[in-house]
Amino acid sequence: MNADIKTVTVYPTTELELTTPTKPANGSKDDDYDPHQHRDVKNPTTNWQTFAHFLKASVGTGVLAMPSAFSHAGYVNGTIFTLIIGLLALYCLHILINCMYILCKRQKVPYVSFSEAMKLGLKQGPPWLRCLAPIAVPFVDGFLAFYHFGICCVYVVFIAESIKQLVDEYLVVWDVRLHMCIVIIPLLVIYSIRNLKLLAPFSSAANLLLAVGFGIILYYIFDDLPPLSEREPFVAFTQLPTFFGTVLFALEAVGVILAIEENMATPRAFIRPCGIMNAGMSIVLGLYILLGFFGYWKYGDEALGSVTLNIPQSEIPAQVVKIFFAITTWISYALQGYVTAHILWDKYLSKHVRESRRTGFELLFRAMIVLLTFGCAIAIPDLSVFLSLVGSFCLSILGLIFPALLQICVQYTEGYGPFRIKLIINVLLLCFGVLGGAVGTYVSILDIIEVYK
Repeated sequence: MNADIKTVTVYPTTELELTTPTKPANGSKDDDYDPHQHRDVKNPTTNWQTFAHFLKASVGTGVLAMPSAFSHAGYVNGTIFTLIIGLLALYCLHILINCMYILCKRQKVPYVSFSEAMKLGLKQGPPWLRCLAPIAVPFVDGFLAFYHFGICCVYVVFIAESIKQLVDEYLVVWDVRLHMCIVIIPLLVIYSIRNLKLLAPFSSAANLLLAVGFGIILYYIFDDLPPLSEREPFVAFTQLPTFFGTVLFALEAVGVILAIEENMATPRAFIRPCGIMNAGMSIVLGLYILLGFFGYWKYGDEALGSVTLNIPQSEIPAQVVKIFFAITTWISYALQGYVTAHILWDKYLSKHVRESRRTGFELLFRAMIVLLTFGCAIAIPDLSVFLSLVGSFCLSILGLIFPALLQICVQYTEGYGPFRIKLIINVLLLCFGVLGGAVGTYVSILDIIEVYK
């Protein structure tokens, strides 16, 4: 599995450089330093490989929950709010990556991580926020690692449920937890790949399987659609937090997106107006709205946590879909879990291990992560409630609150533009993220209690 190939680039930055920022001169107009030209990435990915990773990172099990999400919003609300949340998520990714680039120029370093950017930004921001700088790195790293760990837990459940449906139909009926035990070995195998470039062919293959799988699902959905009048265009406001959490979980993969941008050979192509991120998110949003709208139209309030559970269980094409999505989710496990291992191992643990032993210990550490995700999946096997909880709690913070707070800090010395428009937008994003995250988390916890009481 090419386990000896190192996946993380260590840039020549020092603690002094990262903690004593230089003040920019009028937005650094006279500064010719371009961080993109100074990156020295081992095994960089091409634009097409990055695009494949982006699609695979953004189109996971969450898209299959979109019909269920629409049942908590209605087909009108669902369409409008999915578009709004998607555009907000994309906007926040743009301001996050742009702020990281500005900080790199100020520090004259090739790259800073999300957590390091938050620390630097807080140090340069309003005085009343600077006291938060010392806790920024562990706080952001902790949320990123926990979020992507949570995604991997959901993936274990999804893969096991897909296999269970197939085995139940043709062989023997087993508890889903037994199937989770079976998938541990394949997960250990793919999670031992530590190089995003080596994972790129897997992502490309997974995207092809996703395309075929979506085609089959849409075939079942479009077959004998009921009258649209039988579905609700709007639902009670109290159901929207569950919708918010599910959609945010489905759309956001901030840690992986930053990781694949870091690993690019030409990172400038990632954020161009017609670049990888905008093009990829357009495709992703289109797929999510398409499947959510028509899936809800077809199944209504009977839409389950994964639409693959609604299509006929005994027909061959339906079984093929489950196999395809189980394979693509298996591949996504390595992509999402890359972030957790990258943060915990490379930033905190590897420095305590002799270099000659690091490969073996890292593989052992990755095996421990797989076993921990298995344990959590055993404890909470209900897919839909876990999706909403992880999305509401982590993504509102990582995808909305932190990027808005970072731009407030980074722009502090340069101003916020006419009428302080950037400050106003970011304050609104902070309020939306706090309110949506708090209410969504509360409702998700109530749902979990209801399921397991």
